[in-house]
Amino acid sequence: CLNMVPKQGDKSKNMDSANVYAVNNFISFFFTVPMVIISELPTLKEEWEHAASEHGAQAVAMNIALSGFFFYIYNEFAFAFTANVGAVTSSVLNTAKRVIIIVVSAILFNEAMDKNTVIGSAIAISGTFAYSLASKAKKAPKKKAE
Repeated sequence: CLNMVPKQGDKSKNMDSANVYAVNNFISFFFTVPMVIISELPTLKEEWEHAASEHGAQAVAMNIALSGFFFYIYNEFAFAFTANVGAVTSSVLNTAKRVIIIVVSAILFNEAMDKNTVIGSAIAISGTFAYSLASKAKKAPKKKAE
């Protein structure tokens, strides 16, 4: 979804990439909330009471607020990063990040990785390595048309 938003907004309206991202989030929020209320309203009270009785209402509200805040901040940085390095580089690095998280989690939690996870991780790491080599290679000069 990040690629749908222009890298540069209208400078006369103070719409740089960060502000365009923020406005998109507010618009998305206001279109999504009614749908969430319609679909979740029948079970909302019961689920809230269950969570509040188990963890406390203040802790649940704080976790919801912090989760939303950190999700927004993470995506704000991802958007700014993509605007600076380009969509392909950002996508490759995001894939590498996911593989690293999977491998480190398997090591830290002493979990065995199944065959498909190992193969997928190896493919992703190889692809990231190949992309970094290809992006460092000098491009051949274009021949002049005769």
